[in-house]
Amino acid sequence: MAKIKYFYNPHSLDFEKVTTSMRSLALRVFGFLSASIVAGAIFLLAAYNFIDSPKEKILKREIENYKIQTELLNQKADKLSGVLSELQDRDASIYRSVFEADPISSTVRQGGFGGVEKYRELEGYESSDAIIAIHKKIDQLSKQLYVQSKSFDELSKLAENKTEFLAAIPAIQPIANKDLKRMASGFGYRIHPIYKTHKMHEGIDLQPLPVLRFMQQETEK
Repeated sequence: MAKIKYFYNPHSLDFEKVTTSMRSLALRVFGFLSASIVAGAIFLLAAYNFIDSPKEKILKREIENYKIQTELLNQKADKLSGVLSELQDRDASIYRSVFEADPISSTVRQGGFGGVEKYRELEGYESSDAIIAIHKKIDQLSKQLYVQSKSFDELSKLAENKTEFLAAIPAIQPIANKDLKRMASGFGYRIHPIYKTHKMHEGIDLQPLPVLRFMQQETEK
């Protein structure tokens, strides 16, 4: 049962019952509801900004994991770039020098690999810059690997030709020393024995002993 409240009226010098009109009651209810709504909104806003929901915590963990994986991919790409750079240096300073081939220019090795539109679908996200940077680095490595592969193919063909060339070069003396009488003619310019002109002699003439004896026998006849 609700308590009855009284107030002292100084005009009538008597206690009178407190009565609440419907308008006052409605205003009180409206004020209470308004204050509750404002307090609830402030609490929700604070909770939204400072307290993470379980779903937000999961998303934040995934974002942190994504950043770690992105950094690892960058490090791996840098290591691959270092290994490829070492191969390119060996290719230019050693391999191609051995086979007397012209080195591949840096313009060809660092050539373009795609236009601006190639990465258009990766734009518009918060992490677009990082993703595009990784794609560009991988595409650059792919282009350089392709050029280096073609260089190795060329060197392989040069090696085969070099092997055939070396096999055709005499590696031993064609006449044994016991049968060698003298060197008839050396390498270089000389007077041609038939045309009597100054010509280049591109070999070495060795005169074996059996041939010399045969020529002496023929002369005696």
